[in-house]
Amino acid sequence: MFTGVAVTEPSKKEQLYQLIRANPFISQQDLAIELRLSRSAVAGHIAGLIRERRLLGRAYVLPDKRPIVCIGAANLDRKLRTLAPLRLGTSNPASAEEVFGGVARNIAENLIRLAIPSALLTALGTDAAGRALADHAEAAGIDLRGSLHVADCATGTYTAVLDADGEMTVALADMALYDRLTPAFLASRLPQRSAAAMTVADLNLPRDAVALLLADARHEAVPLVIVAVSQPKMARLPADLHGLRLLILNRGELETRVGRALPTEDDVAAACREVQAQGARDVIVTCGGQGVFHTSAGRLAWLPARQVEVVDVTGAGDAFAAAVCWSLYQGSDDLGLACRRGLKVAAMTLESQDTVSPVLAADVLDEINDFDLNAPLFPAPGAPLIG
Repeated sequence: MFTGVAVTEPSKKEQLYQLIRANPFISQQDLAIELRLSRSAVAGHIAGLIRERRLLGRAYVLPDKRPIVCIGAANLDRKLRTLAPLRLGTSNPASAEEVFGGVARNIAENLIRLAIPSALLTALGTDAAGRALADHAEAAGIDLRGSLHVADCATGTYTAVLDADGEMTVALADMALYDRLTPAFLASRLPQRSAAAMTVADLNLPRDAVALLLADARHEAVPLVIVAVSQPKMARLPADLHGLRLLILNRGELETRVGRALPTEDDVAAACREVQAQGARDVIVTCGGQGVFHTSAGRLAWLPARQVEVVDVTGAGDAFAAAVCWSLYQGSDDLGLACRRGLKVAAMTLESQDTVSPVLAADVLDEINDFDLNAPLFPAPGAPLIG
């Protein structure tokens, strides 16, 4: 008679863990069906695995909603605010603070606060700043599992000098680390990117990496949104924009793209048509405290900005982009509605000392009543723009 050691079947929790390892994007419903368990039993096993640290953080490995994947910068931001009118060529009294920033990281945190699961593909140093950024992202609920950790390069930094009114005077960025986000790196993360509901990329990425995202967007069903970061980095945007759902940039960046000044609304409209002819489906052009232009059914529409008491401009543009993506994520193609939502969240950020407003939540976008639902054309077509 055989007297060997009996082989026991793995527990349901262990089976669940192995299913997650095989497919990190499996839903709770699929786990329940596979294991013949109730959804509540699956949730209980997941909670146990989190307590055991076999699953990490609030960024659930098995989301019920597909995440938005944000690709680009995650920096340590230093903000220096002058305490009196800025005088060049001499020392100025100022206050200083350090916060977590970076366009892609800011968008990801805003999305989390708006109750949208988000993942961040970025590059971090293994220095103290990189560890602090990773810890903050995990605590916020941002999924950092696919990010790159680099030992031989410092974490990115962004230093902004603000005047006494909170307006940016100059900014300095050390972003060399993001050149490591190569096409090969992005290709290695294709399964994670393919499981996303949307991809949002900033132009801190190398040009060939942006080209790869555009090529993938032409063949995949995942919409791609690109957010410009500065006029010099517009050179990283390829000539062929086919596959691009939306380009968000300011007027100076649009001028750099088309190679000419855009002093009037007619000029902006012509430039947007040019960018659309290059392959972009839609374009949003931000004009600071004035408002935004957006393409709409073959025309250019205008929405004025909310008038608020500005505390700090840092992060307002990223908050705007996040709310626009939130609106598109809900299944609406109404870009006017998306921009109204973006302007509301941007205003909340301008009124806050924080790069991401601490009072931001999804319910703030439930009702948008401040603007006419039919976004008007700029009141005086052809008139010069201010600023």
